[in-house]
Amino acid sequence: MSAAVPYTPPVADYAFLYGEVFGRDIVATASDGALSAEDAAEILAGAGEFAAEVLAPLDRVGDEVGARLIDGQVHLPEGFADAYQALVEAGWVSATAPESAGGDGLPESVAAGLGEIWNASNAAFALCWMLGSGAIHALDAAASDELRETYLTKLVSGEWTGTMNLTEPEAGTDLGAIRTMATPREDGTYAIRGQKIFITWGDHDVAENIVHLVLARTPDAPDGAKGLSLFVAPRLLVGADGSLGQRNQIETVAIEHKLGIHASPTCVLSYEDATGYLVGELHGGLAGMFVMMNSARVGMGHQSTGISDRAYQGAASYAAGRLQGRVLDHPAGASIAEHPDVRRILRSMSSQVFAMRALSVYVGDLFDRASADAEALRMAELFVPILKGWASEEALRVTSDGIQVYGGMGFIEETGAAQHYRDARIVPIYEGTTAIQSNDLIGRKVLRDRGATVAELFTQIEQTVAVLGAVDSDVAADVAARMADRLTRAIAAARSATDSILGFADSARDAYAVSVPYLMLLGTLAGGWMHALAVVAVSAHAAPAEADAARLTDADFYTAHHLPRVQALSETVSAGEIA
Repeated sequence: MSAAVPYTPPVADYAFLYGEVFGRDIVATASDGALSAEDAAEILAGAGEFAAEVLAPLDRVGDEVGARLIDGQVHLPEGFADAYQALVEAGWVSATAPESAGGDGLPESVAAGLGEIWNASNAAFALCWMLGSGAIHALDAAASDELRETYLTKLVSGEWTGTMNLTEPEAGTDLGAIRTMATPREDGTYAIRGQKIFITWGDHDVAENIVHLVLARTPDAPDGAKGLSLFVAPRLLVGADGSLGQRNQIETVAIEHKLGIHASPTCVLSYEDATGYLVGELHGGLAGMFVMMNSARVGMGHQSTGISDRAYQGAASYAAGRLQGRVLDHPAGASIAEHPDVRRILRSMSSQVFAMRALSVYVGDLFDRASADAEALRMAELFVPILKGWASEEALRVTSDGIQVYGGMGFIEETGAAQHYRDARIVPIYEGTTAIQSNDLIGRKVLRDRGATVAELFTQIEQTVAVLGAVDSDVAADVAARMADRLTRAIAAARSATDSILGFADSARDAYAVSVPYLMLLGTLAGGWMHALAVVAVSAHAAPAEADAARLTDADFYTAHHLPRVQALSETVSAGEIA
C-alpha cells in the first residue's frame, strides 16, 4: 500500500542538478564558494532523513483526523506540535531565511530541494513552513526596525509562524474589492475590523504565537488596490519587553472542510478591532504582499513536485510487487510494472517529476543570480507564473496516473494513492489560479516587452539543442539526436504561438482566452529543455553513472510523449477566442 511505502528523498537527482546539469556548481556560485553542490546534497540528505522519520509518518493521520476547531481553538492531530518543534530545533526554519533577516541564507536553489522534500513527506504540514518563509521575506523587505525586532526575529527562529490574510467573502482574485478596515489610533496602532477567509494555518496549536500579515484599507483610502495597506496583527499581543500578553481581537470563526490537505487548518478569521501595525508605506500594501505572494507561488512549484514524487514512489512500489496477468514477452511471475501500459504510465510520471524538479532548481538559480544580473531577474519573473501554473496542472496528471497504476485499489482510500490526488487538487487554485498566472504571463511579461524575454528563452533552448546535436558519446548520442529533432519542432511551434499572442494586439480577449494553453506550452517546452540539459550532462560522463540509463530514458520519453503537446497547444493558441 502507498501509505506504507517509506519516503525516499531524491538526493542523487539534486546533486546531479546542482553540480552538473547547468554546466557549473550553481550552489557554489550562489553562495560565493561558501557551499558546494556536495554540501547542498548533504543538507538535503539530512532534510530527507528528518522528513522520512518525522513528517511522513504524520501524513496519513493528518489526512484522516485533520485539523479540528474546539471551543474557538484549532487543534492539530497528535504529533504535529512535536514535529514542528523538532523542525525548529533542527534549524530548518532559519535555514532558508535571508541573512538580512538573521537567517542562514541558503540559496534559493537549495530551498527548492527543501520545499520538495517537506511537501513530499507531508504537504499539509509543509504549508506552515512555506507561509512562515513568505512572511519572513515580506517583513524583511518592508518592516520597520521595531517590527523586525519584535516579529521578524521570532519568525526566523521559528518560535512563531506566519500567515497571509488577503481573501474575503466578496474579494477573492479581485483584491481591490477588499473591505477590511484599519482605523488609525492615537498610539500609532490600527484597529482592524473585517473578515478574512481561506487563511492557511490561520490558527493552530503548534507554536506559541501567529503573525498575521493582513491587507486592509484605511479610512479615506483610494478605491481599489491602490488603497490597500499591509499590517502585522499578532494572535497574541506582544509587550514592550517582548513578553506575550492577552489574545488579540481575532476570532477563529470556522475551519473549512476540504477535499484535501486536511491537516492544514484553513480558517475563517474575524477581526473585531484587532490591534495591527503598519508595514511599510501607507497604501503600499499590495507591493509588500506581492513579495509574499511570489514566494508562495514559487513554493507551489515545489509543492507540485513533492506531491507528484510521493505519488510516483507509491505507484512504482505497488506496481513492482503486484502480480496480475501474464506480461507480454516476459516470463511468468513478472509484476504489473512490466506491462507495456503500466510501464508507460510510470515513465510518464517519473519524466514529469524530473522536469518539475529541474525547473524548480533552475528558477531558484535565476533568483540567486537576480540581484546582480538583470537578465536573470527578467527570466526569473517570466518563470514564476509558468512554474506555478504548469507544475500544478501537471501534478494533477501525475497523481491521477498514480491512482491508475493501482487500478481499483487506487480508488480505495486505504492505499493512500487518492490522498495525493486530493492534496494536489488545490495547487492550481490557491495563490492565484492557473488563469491568474497565465494572465500575469501574458499581460505583465509577454505583451509588455513585446515578447523579448520569451524570445531570449527560445534562443537559450536553441543553444542547448545545438549542443545536443553535437553529442557523440556512445551512451547518449542516439537519444540526443532524437531529442534535438523534437525540440527543434517544438521551438518553432512555440515561436508561432508567441507570434499569435503578439498579433492579437487589436483583440485582447483573443490573447487572454488562450493564455492558459500558452502557459502550458511554455511549461511543457521548458520541461523538455531541462531534460535536454540533463542529457548533455550525462553525455559528459567518462563512465556511466548508476542513474544515467534512467535519466536518458526519462528524457527520451518526455520529448516523445509530452513535448509534442507544444505543437497541439500552438494550434490552440493561434485560434484565439472562439465564442
